[in-house]
Amino acid sequence: MHALGLVGAILCEISAVLAAAPVDELVGFGAGVTGGGDAQPLIISTCDELHEEGKRDGAAVLQIETLLDGCGVLDIKSNKTVIGVGSNAGITNGGLKIVDSSNVIIRNLIFHLSVEEKDLLGLSSATNVWIDHCEFSNAGIVGDKDFYDGLLDITHGSDSVTVSWSKFYDHWKGSLIGASDGNGDEDSGHLRVSYHHNTWKAVNSRTPSIRFGTAHIYNSLYQDIPTSGINSRMGAQVLVENSIFSNVSRAIITDLDSDEDGFAAQRGNVFTSAETEITQNATWVPDYQYTCVKNWIPLVVD
Repeated sequence: MHALGLVGAILCEISAVLAAAPVDELVGFGAGVTGGGDAQPLIISTCDELHEEGKRDGAAVLQIETLLDGCGVLDIKSNKTVIGVGSNAGITNGGLKIVDSSNVIIRNLIFHLSVEEKDLLGLSSATNVWIDHCEFSNAGIVGDKDFYDGLLDITHGSDSVTVSWSKFYDHWKGSLIGASDGNGDEDSGHLRVSYHHNTWKAVNSRTPSIRFGTAHIYNSLYQDIPTSGINSRMGAQVLVENSIFSNVSRAIITDLDSDEDGFAAQRGNVFTSAETEITQNATWVPDYQYTCVKNWIPLVVD
C-alpha cells in the first residue's frame, strides 16, 4: 500500500467530523490540470466562435455566457478551459469532444440533447482532463436507446480524468469508460477516472461502466437506475465509497455484459432498494489524498 493511499483511505473513514470537501478543489486522477491557466478570457457567443477558438493552438479560457443551440460536436484542443458563466450556459443539440489532446478543463456547463449517435461529451485519447459542475441530460429513458450515445464517454486510452460535482440524468447511457472488450492493448494501464460528488438520476445504466481501467467513486448519489449502476468489466478496478443508492438495480456489479469480470470494492455506502453483485474484490488503493465524508448527505437533491 502506498503511503498516500493509506492517508486517503483514512481520510475517507474519519472525515465525518470535518467540513464537506471544498467544491472548487481539484483532486483525484485529474489533479494538476490547469487548462487555459490565467489566459485572458474570450467571450464565446456563437457556435462558430467556439468552433474556431476550441481548435486553435495555445492556451485559452473560453467563457460561454448563453446556451448555444445546434453547434454539432465541436473539438476542444489542448490547454483549454471552457467555462460557463451564470446558470444557463452550455450547449444544446450538440456536444464537445476532446481527442488526442491534454490539459483541458470543462466547467459549469449544461449539456442537453446530443447529436444522433454522438456523445454529449466524448474523450478519446485524451489525458489530464477535469470536468466539474456540469449538467448532462437527454430526453429521458424513452424511444430508441441507441439514438443518442453516452452522456460522457471516456475511451481509447484516455487517462488522468476527474469528474466532480456534476449531474447526470434522463438518459439511457451514462458514462462509458473503455469502448470495447477487444481494446485492451490500448486501454490497459490507462482509463483512470475519479468521480466524486456527482448525482445520477433516471439513467438506465453505465453510471459508469468501465473496462480495463481504474475508477474511484465517492460521495455520490444514485437514484432510480433501472438496469445497472456501476459496472466493472474486463478486469477493471473500482472502489466505491460513502455514496447513496436509492432504487438502483445492480448498484455495483462485476459480471455483466463482458466475457471477463471486473473487480469492485465498496465501503460506507447506503443502499435502499438496491443490491450489489460483486464476484471479485478490488485491491486498488488510492495513491492520492482526498476528503471523503462518511455518512455524507448531498447538499441538494432534486
